[in-house]
Amino acid sequence: MRVITCMVACFGLSIGVPAIANDTAKAAEKRVEKAEKIDDTIENFKKAQVAKPYFESSYGYAVFPTIGKGAVGVGGAGGKGQVYERGRHVGDSTMVQLSVGLQLGGQAYSQIVFFENKAAFDEFTREGFEFNADASAVALTLGANAAAGTKGASAAASTSKESGIAVAKYNKGMAVLTLAKGGLMYEVSLAGQKYSFKPTAERQAKKD
Repeated sequence: MRVITCMVACFGLSIGVPAIANDTAKAAEKRVEKAEKIDDTIENFKKAQVAKPYFESSYGYAVFPTIGKGAVGVGGAGGKGQVYERGRHVGDSTMVQLSVGLQLGGQAYSQIVFFENKAAFDEFTREGFEFNADASAVALTLGANAAAGTKGASAAASTSKESGIAVAKYNKGMAVLTLAKGGLMYEVSLAGQKYSFKPTAERQAKKD
């Protein structure tokens, strides 16, 4: 009986070990794909002239490669991204928006939220942060001059007479830029966007 039990146990291990290894490999592959999407999105935003000053001087930022309608269920929008503090990845964030602010048939877009200082960063990373009704974004297009549009009332942008390029301004310590997938520029409403934040294991260990 002991011999049979041992054979059964060993057979189970022979099946389980490759399965575990395969799951681990898949998880690692997904992490690599996610990192590549994040890096590509950051590079796309850096191509826009209006975004360059923020990358140089902001305290940090949260970047979302894809925000789209239906990402969190019927009638909603959402996306997943990463949060950076002083250039370091410190956590992941998920955005949920029940009242969809997408235009042109709900086309997907990328979004980046810059934090002017630590206070703004702390505000964003607290549990349940949500943009209020007067929050707005500057929609970018990667054209010849990477110009930005300022559609919508109370858009947090102004246009430089010298360059003709819209300049994003911080609103309560945050500046939001969006980049449409496919290059079309359209209006995006931030009202109702709610964020969760999950710190990396390293950051959580430091807090504990």
